[in-house]
Amino acid sequence: MLRFGIVGFGLHAVKRMMPAFTASEKCTVTALARRDAVKAAGSARQFNIPHAFTSVEELCRHPEVDAVFVTSPNFLHLADVLTAVAAGKPVLCEKPMGMNAGECKQMVEAARKANVVLGVAHVFRFEDGTARFREQLAADMVGRPVFARSEFCFQAGKEHPRKWIKDRSMAGAGPLFDIGVHCIDTLRYILQDEVTRVSARAVMDRPPSTVELSCAMVMEFARGTLASVLVSYTAEYRTPLEIVAQRGVMRAEDALTVEHPISIEVRRPGAPVETETVSNHLAYIRQVDAFADAVERGSPFPCSGEDGWQNQEILDSALRSMQSGRTEDVPQVR
Repeated sequence: MLRFGIVGFGLHAVKRMMPAFTASEKCTVTALARRDAVKAAGSARQFNIPHAFTSVEELCRHPEVDAVFVTSPNFLHLADVLTAVAAGKPVLCEKPMGMNAGECKQMVEAARKANVVLGVAHVFRFEDGTARFREQLAADMVGRPVFARSEFCFQAGKEHPRKWIKDRSMAGAGPLFDIGVHCIDTLRYILQDEVTRVSARAVMDRPPSTVELSCAMVMEFARGTLASVLVSYTAEYRTPLEIVAQRGVMRAEDALTVEHPISIEVRRPGAPVETETVSNHLAYIRQVDAFADAVERGSPFPCSGEDGWQNQEILDSALRSMQSGRTEDVPQVR
């Protein structure tokens, strides 16, 4: 049983991660860290977690913590990951991995030097729906992908509990970093291909927010697929995914959701529409179980630190494109 300490015990830990850890048979939570001592103690009591800290270093050095899950705001990821790695603890870091690719490079190199597992929590790699898209394409069911589309929108109004997501100094960017990275990673995973160039345009939010409100991107993949990514903090919630290929189309209206079952449609010329319903409700459990297997059995974790770094290179290139108005090349992580 892998014993986790959670750093940054906020909304995501409460809503998504604790239910997953409770259901897991491979890992548990033995410690948490929050900057506010009263809130830390309250969260520990609420979830029956034995140890509560206000110091990340104390949590990472505790003998009853085998691995660290970093769920703090984006600007703290680098320091929190490096602190855990320095203590010899494997780390699962929330997305986006860092504020820029340079930070991700530091994390990967530190984990390699310490010989500890470093993974990034791209939970949609653990969905049944994502798996079906990937399997169907790999089996050549609809031919070579020509176009791909992934969207992720939700309304992040004034009452949204994660106040920091509209502060560039803490978040790095707006929906591009927060949810756009999910779209990017999902397309990379499904297509099993790498993004070589990106063009991005954004509509900026009004002060005091310092991030974009909505963003549209076009990504060019190495094998010729053109992909669009649309993200927003103001549009109604939606997470459609579509692959347009030479011999057919695959699509799901709410592909990137764990809230309810989704329907995947496959359309081929001259053939009836094939519909398959799958449930993604086990995704968060599978994510933490897979990390436990990586630490305790040496199994490859499906989203490595290098994957998180590559996603960040794409995000950084998109930010450069917003500023330059040009299509920007994406550096490749080797």
